[in-house]
Amino acid sequence: MSQFFEEIVAKRGLSDEFLHPKYLSDEKIFAKMPDIEKAISRILKAVSSGEKIMVYGDYDVDGVTATTVMVDTLKQAGAKEVVTMLPDRFIDGYGMSERCVERAKKEEVTLVVTVDCGSNNSSVISELFKAGIETIVTDHHEVNEKIPSEAVAVVNPKRTDVSKKAQKEINEAGLNDLAGVGVAFMVALALVEAGKIDAGQEKWLLDLVLIGTLCDSMKISKINRELTFYGKKVLEKTRRPGLKELMKVAKCSGVTADAISFQIGPRLNAGGRMESAEISLKLLMTESKAEAVKLARELDKLNTERRGEQMAAIDEIAKNCEVELQKPVIVVSGEWHEGVIGIIAGRLVEKYHKPAFVLSKSTARDVNGDGFTDIYKGSGRSFGDFNLAEAIRVCKKSLVGGGGHAMACGVKILPEKVLEFSEEVNKYYDSLRLKNQGRFLETSPEIKADSLMGFTEELLEEMAILEPFGEGNEEPIFELSRMEVFEARGVGKDGAHLRMIVKDEMNRRMTLVAFSAPEEWLKTEAGEEVSAVVQLVKNEWNGNVYVEGRILGLKKSV
Repeated sequence: MSQFFEEIVAKRGLSDEFLHPKYLSDEKIFAKMPDIEKAISRILKAVSSGEKIMVYGDYDVDGVTATTVMVDTLKQAGAKEVVTMLPDRFIDGYGMSERCVERAKKEEVTLVVTVDCGSNNSSVISELFKAGIETIVTDHHEVNEKIPSEAVAVVNPKRTDVSKKAQKEINEAGLNDLAGVGVAFMVALALVEAGKIDAGQEKWLLDLVLIGTLCDSMKISKINRELTFYGKKVLEKTRRPGLKELMKVAKCSGVTADAISFQIGPRLNAGGRMESAEISLKLLMTESKAEAVKLARELDKLNTERRGEQMAAIDEIAKNCEVELQKPVIVVSGEWHEGVIGIIAGRLVEKYHKPAFVLSKSTARDVNGDGFTDIYKGSGRSFGDFNLAEAIRVCKKSLVGGGGHAMACGVKILPEKVLEFSEEVNKYYDSLRLKNQGRFLETSPEIKADSLMGFTEELLEEMAILEPFGEGNEEPIFELSRMEVFEARGVGKDGAHLRMIVKDEMNRRMTLVAFSAPEEWLKTEAGEEVSAVVQLVKNEWNGNVYVEGRILGLKKSV
């Protein structure tokens, strides 16, 4: 074990169990999930009776992967007819809508199984029940209202109505960190236990579990470490034509957290953001290579359009929203593409180091059912100690609706209530008297080095053992202290990217790169002394392997 890797393992307190996890160290972990027995009992009844089942998902990566996992699971368990429905971001918004009831009636299904939603949709589940259609909820979101009483089962590790003992078991197992796709996988495991799926076949679902878990930024705790570790192995040899073609079009050089988060994930999300998530769902479910090629290219094109919309909106906000950008919580509204407002909110958090809500003007059916009215649909992003789910609860009087996680949420606001919401959410933020929140966004090096010795291919291979990286299992960050700049220049279009070579006292050298580098970094000159905060990357050229650095922070010595 190299010195740097040994230091990382020691600082993180990593056990051999974490470094080399066993697949399902707790073989019965699914049994800890609330209502899992009720859910399996109802699924078995549906299968034996030949009932038609509808899987209702969500339009993001977690929702689309979870839908595919649940459909595959039900079919492997013997379900003859399984149809799917994903909400339309632009019509339905997040969660179960009235269109779910209409579609379920039209399809003549007798059972709806939700994934990645449903815990806060009591009214829709009630309407389904009145129509003679039963519902099984599988979800991982915070429960903001009472558990749907008319659901057959609510399989959600974040339920607050379970016993303290059950909650303790859920927490210790890491089940409350599951993504929606992880919860769907628990159903698959339970059906393996019930003898309806051949043991071992469920492992082929782990490629989707990996993608959904990382793209939903879930904590890589005990069970997620096991699922994603083996999910990486499955994705490397995935049987899904859609994923194979998507990785080709995205030019993925390997299966890493970066490839999933910045290449695969954005393209799968582009369907739901720009047009319809059905495109992404079809890609994951197709068995045809020709269709996979067509759909992968379509998603790649939509992703390019998404980037353009996003950049234009961020530029507009910087120019026209000076007052809003000065407040503790940024609340901006405009007529931006609704599919990119969540990304824009995230970029505002990164740029201004403040929680942000981005609201886009839309049209929705009037709350009284009389025609249509203007409404703002918004996405919020946060960090540190500011919990968006709690903020929504406190400010609910100024909202038409809203829900989500502590760090990400969605809201709906009437035009005349936007200013009131901004005032309320900022008042709430001030009342918390939070201090030093910027520390949560700082890039802190894990290892400091004043020499380039030890940055070898061996270290890269050792660090690969920690993959896939994610929340709670971050990619190691290094500080290269007091290095002399041997060469520095702007590269790429308009010289916007920085490429520099640094050297230590023994004249050992390393190439460092920063994409879309800040203006100050681009002024770096040869001969200056700098300290660079980097993540390591492998560069292969002419059969040789070079360790390079992706710059996260750069300080010049005084």
